[in-house]
Amino acid sequence: MKRGAGGNVTGKLLNCVAIGLAASLFFYGCAGDELTAKGKKLYHHYCSHCHGDSGQQGEGFNWDRMPDPRPKNLASNAEMSTLSDKEIFDTVYRDMRDWEDPKVLDDENYFAVPTMPTFKYTLSEEEIWGIVAHVRTLHGMSLTFDLVGRKKELEEAYQAAKPEMEATEAAYEAAVEKVEAAQEAYEETLTDEQLEDYEPEEITLPEEAVFLTANTKYEKTKAEVDYFSKRPKKTRIERPDLTISESDLAKQVELGKKLYTDTYGCNGCHSLNDVGGLVGPALDRAGFRLNPTWIYRWIRNPQAMKKHTRMPNLGASDADARALTYYLGTLRAPIPETPVPEAE
Repeated sequence: MKRGAGGNVTGKLLNCVAIGLAASLFFYGCAGDELTAKGKKLYHHYCSHCHGDSGQQGEGFNWDRMPDPRPKNLASNAEMSTLSDKEIFDTVYRDMRDWEDPKVLDDENYFAVPTMPTFKYTLSEEEIWGIVAHVRTLHGMSLTFDLVGRKKELEEAYQAAKPEMEATEAAYEAAVEKVEAAQEAYEETLTDEQLEDYEPEEITLPEEAVFLTANTKYEKTKAEVDYFSKRPKKTRIERPDLTISESDLAKQVELGKKLYTDTYGCNGCHSLNDVGGLVGPALDRAGFRLNPTWIYRWIRNPQAMKKHTRMPNLGASDADARALTYYLGTLRAPIPETPVPEAE
């Protein structure tokens, strides 16, 4: 009786474990399917005009107008299977770099091409993983990256950084109070005549450097947790003062021209003299058509000005955005005899 009952209990427990495992796999599979589905929608909005709906070379409407090197064949298992999920992710989630810089050319971990934009400052990390998941389906594979583990890793790093920051902040504040108390005690020993010429000594507290390091780490881990599932905030870009001398303007225009092609790959989506991409509008007459302040703010954060624009935030610095603005201001081609076709 007891043995039989125990056997029944054990059998029931094993059944429960099996059911639980099956349910976990089912829900994990559903979550993966949902992630891939979201990635597919994002891919068709942001990527298909260059890569094509199925990832085939020459399929996207922008393909014929793109400069070399052109996008990889995302439908080729032979080529894409050589790349890890993380390597594909890193081509989409990165900072734009100057392709004339030898350090960039020699960097084996930098896979992207000059005209491949970054989505690091436009989409959440999870959304980009969704794009990677969809790209994997284009060549018959599936995402194997441990996304659950990645999220847990970020949360654990944040939870560890927070008390460290709080402890170093408390130590720094205590050190400041101690120094201020010592200064006040010393000042009380001085005569009125001595106080007239007295200037407190500048003291560098080691606790301050420790706190600043811990605080930077805390802010970084907090941002990584926030932006794992949330898109970067659409911060309002303040109106810039674009006043500049003629001599400095010439230098900035040359810099902007270089940034246009070598760093931010603007020619991949925009055209000049009928050369370049068709995703965005032609910029031949940008100097006539566009207000400099508008250009600057658009470059810094296009989503803050037009939510669903295909142009991603490329992470351009204030200095780079200014140089690009000055350069675009010089583009003043005459009105074409035939109308320029609208961007698709």
